[in-house]
Amino acid sequence: MRHKQKVVDHKTALNKEYDAVIVGSGISGSIVAKELSQKGYSVLILEAGPGKDLTISGYEKYINQFYSAVSKDNNAPYKRNPNAPMPRSVDVKKLEPGKPNTDSYLVQNGPFISDFTYSRVVGGTTMHFESKTPRMLPEDFNILTRYGHGLDWPMEYEDLMPYYRKAEFEMGVSGDVSSQTFSNEKAYEDDYVFPMLEMPPSYLDQCVAKDLDGTEINVAGETKTLKIRTFPQGRNGIPNNDYKKFNNGELFKPVGAVSEHQAEEGERCQGNNNCTPICPVQAKYDARKTLAKALENGGVDILPQTVASRVVIDPVTQKVSAIVYKSYEDINSEKHTTGTITANLFILAANAVENARLMLASGLNGSSDLMGRNLMDHPYILTWALLPEVAGTTRGTICTSGISDIRNGDFRKEQAAFAVDIHNDGWGWATGSPNTNLEDIVDNKNKFGKELRNELVHQISKQLLLANMVEMMPEPSNRITVDPKYVDRLGNPRPIVTMHLPEYTMKGIAFARQMSRQIFQRLGAEDYSTYSTEDYGYVEYKGEGYAIRGGNHLAGTHVMGTDPSNSVVDANQKSWDHSNLYLVGAGSMPTIGSSNTTLTMAALCFKSIDAMVNDLKELQASKQTSKQL
Repeated sequence: MRHKQKVVDHKTALNKEYDAVIVGSGISGSIVAKELSQKGYSVLILEAGPGKDLTISGYEKYINQFYSAVSKDNNAPYKRNPNAPMPRSVDVKKLEPGKPNTDSYLVQNGPFISDFTYSRVVGGTTMHFESKTPRMLPEDFNILTRYGHGLDWPMEYEDLMPYYRKAEFEMGVSGDVSSQTFSNEKAYEDDYVFPMLEMPPSYLDQCVAKDLDGTEINVAGETKTLKIRTFPQGRNGIPNNDYKKFNNGELFKPVGAVSEHQAEEGERCQGNNNCTPICPVQAKYDARKTLAKALENGGVDILPQTVASRVVIDPVTQKVSAIVYKSYEDINSEKHTTGTITANLFILAANAVENARLMLASGLNGSSDLMGRNLMDHPYILTWALLPEVAGTTRGTICTSGISDIRNGDFRKEQAAFAVDIHNDGWGWATGSPNTNLEDIVDNKNKFGKELRNELVHQISKQLLLANMVEMMPEPSNRITVDPKYVDRLGNPRPIVTMHLPEYTMKGIAFARQMSRQIFQRLGAEDYSTYSTEDYGYVEYKGEGYAIRGGNHLAGTHVMGTDPSNSVVDANQKSWDHSNLYLVGAGSMPTIGSSNTTLTMAALCFKSIDAMVNDLKELQASKQTSKQL
């Protein structure tokens, strides 16, 4: 992909006039930048991370960093950057009584401690996400009215449908619509197809499906029939010929590597098992692919190594007048320059945590006092077993299929919904396999050579890991705050997380654990799931202990609603308090249901574009009138 990579320094940026300033170059910021620039508006993106990764060589440095890293956590491809630090799971420690956990960038107050992570690099957290792209369900949009929990959205599912289609086009979704029709409510047009054909189910998926499909489960008095289904994926497969009717008669063209030279990268998915955190061949979508499109027409500048520090409000108009930033010279030095950037429109597109952190650090709690509140994530309860047959574990991308049948239903009056992922990479997330298997075989079984190799194959090729992604409802007490006691190297406040797991969610976690026991029994698999009280995510519920992992689907800190008293932004993600400010992304979502958040936040950004354009037209007209006067 050829593009005009317009990385500028802060002096250049200060000498230009911009229609819009965007904080963050993740999927939300990149979509907004692309759409506004294509409509003729000048855009500046403030990016906290370095800006030299839009080339093959830059991307390969990330891959080499990952290969050489001892820990293969989500942010392993990226060097530690004290000027724009990002949370890493390897830094999280168990909470000591009465003492906040300050080991990671996130200060965690508890009582629930999680391994939340996100990436502060060009492309944002899409640079490490799993790339599953299911839509939310129609019932997720009015769950309070239907089931008495959570919040209703200020829109219906039908309002977002056309924008879901735009998001699926932008991300190049591979999938089979028929695998998503487990709900009785219509979620797709009758003839709709995804841009590309589905990622085929792995051999492991097929082994599980042949014995599990048709199994009936009773959940809160409701009978559900389980079926293994593929998930929509934001990764390159085979373009779907039937998609031509949605693409002006043209076959969908997958977006390859983000570079002027393809170098045989970025074509079809090759089934690499380490696609989370980073796809070796750029077949997986990341927001740099959208950003590259934004750069094509020359209307977008990127100011990298620049951390937004404060949002400045005009005391008379209550509009945003500027953003104060700190631009650092090098990740190894705290030396930086402070500047102030002005524009007509301001869009905060960092993520749910960083958007709230910036607003709170600016003293902008919001008239509703909801800024930073209603923090949500998808807690994961991992369960794992050894199958009675070789199932080809470690083949294919991390997750191709799973169980979606517990995502919807009247049982949600009683407990949380959840989706179940079948992990093709075995027990790695749960136990540290295959390293732990190797240690056991060598240290405890004293095997080496051919016996060692045979035993490794025997242990790993039968592994089954189920990752149960459980719904979490918004609660005002779950929140992001700031405190001058906790700052990073540039003096910017670090986010403080206060979170507990609601009873509704814990019911879902307990049921997911019990359901996995039934699944393993049906498969003839030996259940090896164990949870330690020493784990930082250990939670006890009704006499049983669980180790809970974070889903990194952070949402809800600037929720949308119907008026300023019940929300931070409106249905277009526009601030109720500041008429030229938008807070976009998953932080606007009132609920998160049981779907990964990336596709929905992308759809919301496409929906917001018309409102942003209207505002820019009005702001420009107002300025012109003022000049004439």
